[in-house]
Amino acid sequence: MPELPDIEAYLHALRPRIVDFPLERTRIVSPFLVRSVEPPIDAVEGHEVTDLRRLGKRIVVAFEGELYLVFHLMIAGRFRWLKRGAKPPGKIGLATFDFPTGTLAVTEAGTKKRAALHLVRGERALATHDPGGLEPLEMNAATFREAVVRENHTLKRTLTDPRLISGIGNAYSDEILHAAQLSPIKLTAKLTQDEVTRLHEAMQRTLRHWTETLCEQFADRFPGQGDITAFRDGFAVHGRFGQPCPVCQSPIQRIRYADNETNYCARCQTGGRVLADRSLSRLLKGDWPRRIEELDP
Repeated sequence: MPELPDIEAYLHALRPRIVDFPLERTRIVSPFLVRSVEPPIDAVEGHEVTDLRRLGKRIVVAFEGELYLVFHLMIAGRFRWLKRGAKPPGKIGLATFDFPTGTLAVTEAGTKKRAALHLVRGERALATHDPGGLEPLEMNAATFREAVVRENHTLKRTLTDPRLISGIGNAYSDEILHAAQLSPIKLTAKLTQDEVTRLHEAMQRTLRHWTETLCEQFADRFPGQGDITAFRDGFAVHGRFGQPCPVCQSPIQRIRYADNETNYCARCQTGGRVLADRSLSRLLKGDWPRRIEELDP
């Protein structure tokens, strides 16, 4: 799922292409995409785009007349920028939006159809789509501490809770926790003041770095289908199971659950302890390695 840096890259690429331009035509290919009825989606046709913003992990296109298109791309949804009037891309095309400058296409790989689009009128209606999390790059250390200790959960769950912190998901939470040298399963109630400070600094440093990197990368072109991804060459741990940690060279470990996994470095983050993976550790039982030294050649 696109997270804060990815969404900011989309916004950076979209601004010169659609802000101050009218939406000429909407073409909805998949009825599953549209999740609102009133106003109808075509009500924005002929209206000029006045602003773009991020709302958690959602992308908001603001039009004159206080109309807002709210895109939630979910896991597999992506944007493409095509020639003006181009057809939706093959089987993955969900909708297209024609502007004088080109056509914005919404695509979704796979068959689960999770991407969603709402059209709302007025700021009050728009606010109902805001999960309520605080903006991570705008929080000072004191505000951050209040947010993370509000409930006693693991750091991984806390960082990815949209009610607490806005825009962070599975990928960047792994990178933040590695940068802070903290275990993903450490409970927030047990954080020391030094650890809170480290986590706050790591969060802002990691998100700023990747936002700047991606915006620079797409300064001259629109992000392609494979450009917005949860797996990047420059990541330290996320998606790098079994590969060497860039800090200590120990193999990156993982905890798998449902459709996601948490990646971490045992030596850098958990004092050398290998965290139990529910399915694999149950299978191996007594043979499950407890320490990273048991995995080292």
